[in-house]
Amino acid sequence: QVQLVESGGGLVQPGGSLRLSCAVSGSLVSNIAMGWYRQAPGKQREWVGSITSDGSTDYDDSVKGRFTISRDNAKNTVYLQMNSLKPEDTAVYYCGAGTSRGSYWGRGTQVSVSS
Repeated sequence: QVQLVESGGGLVQPGGSLRLSCAVSGSLVSNIAMGWYRQAPGKQREWVGSITSDGSTDYDDSVKGRFTISRDNAKNTVYLQMNSLKPEDTAVYYCGAGTSRGSYWGRGTQVSVSS
């Protein structure tokens, strides 16, 4: 069974940075597509960005140039580096994995951007 555990969320001021981690067990991050998503209060979950098994990344226009997805194969972990954070980035952030056995989600980590 694939399990995903997010960490690294917190409260940060506008313009600040956070790095979220998604630790994966049950599959190798180098073999699967991983994505970051977020859900703000009262809104639907939305896609933030993805990294494919070959390491290619893609981002929603709202975060392009500010957020970066990377992975550490040795730690079997995927990261979301978030810079220049804005209040509208406030949300619960989830990582998701697409594997041959199905799709999996973590429980999320809260990111709050406020002065």
